[in-house]
Amino acid sequence: MKHEMTYRVPYADTDQMGVVYYANYLEYFERSRTEMLRAAGLPYSELEKMGVFLPVSEACCRYHDSAHYDDLLTFRSFVQDMRGVRLTIASEVWRDDRLLVSGHVVLACVNSDRKVVRLPALLVEQCRKFQEVDHA
Repeated sequence: MKHEMTYRVPYADTDQMGVVYYANYLEYFERSRTEMLRAAGLPYSELEKMGVFLPVSEACCRYHDSAHYDDLLTFRSFVQDMRGVRLTIASEVWRDDRLLVSGHVVLACVNSDRKVVRLPALLVEQCRKFQEVDHA
């Protein structure tokens, strides 16, 4: 299942042509995955209280089309993979039925001492709610 949220593009997100600045899509991915974790029952603030942090170790964006000022966008995120110390979350940005941007981030799991650790069982369990399974 994919998590969905909507977002209306403010002027501050755009360049002089009214087009969303390309780097903002990584922020959109962050908004989407943060809300996905909240919807899964594990807000990021709770992870931090548990001493679990998820820094980005890889980010990938593919630009298919542009978003513009005042567009109503739909962000979709889902868990693509969970293995050992890594969590891969894929995200998409849509306007109506048009895919504008797709990509993913790989998050590394670290503790409060900044040591890489396995994904906690609770995180894995909660993230399964939004895990896409390849049925091929």
